[in-house]
This record gives sequence, structure tokens and C-alpha cells, in this order.
Amino acid sequence: MKKLFICLFTLFIYNNAFAYQKISSNEIGVGDARNQNIVVKCTTPTGQISNETCALRRYAKCINNNCTTWDVWRDLRNTNTTYQTWQDAANACCRKMGLR
Repeated sequence: MKKLFICLFTLFIYNNAFAYQKISSNEIGVGDARNQNIVVKCTTPTGQISNETCALRRYAKCINNNCTTWDVWRDLRNTNTTYQTWQDAANACCRKMGLR
């Protein structure tokens, strides 16, 4: 019974785990407007690095070079959906392509 539980737990984790490789991250802009960009590569269900990438971005309105109010993260392929963290955006983007 214990082995069955461990096997099912492992399958659950494997099927619901998402992995990606961060390949670039930068911040652009000065003064009163900035944006942060992150590009990640997704992985295939077998764990291989895919050629598919996800580009993620968030904007900030800055006052006197003080950027305290960053907007939410967005997937540049689908800007209508917002995410609180870039990791959430990367997971969703990769899942939409059938990857992790």
C-alpha cells in the first residue's frame, strides 16, 4: 500500500510539475516609465528543453525615478490575461503550448 501511494504521488507531481529555463531578463527605460522583460524556454513533457519561448513583460509608472507601482505580468502572446508573478505567467504560457 505504501509503495502504491508513493507511485501515485510521484505521478501526480510529475504530471503537474512545470519547468522552464530563464534565458534573459532585462529592465528597459529611465525616468517616468520602465518595463521589465523576461524570456523563458519551456520544456517538453519528457524534460527536454524546447525551442518554444515565452516572452513576459510588466510596466511601471515611475515618479522621480522611483518605480514602486509595478503593473502585473503579462504574456506577450496573450496580453489580456494577467499574472502576479513572472513564474505564474511562464507556467501558463508553457501549458498553453502543451509544454511545461
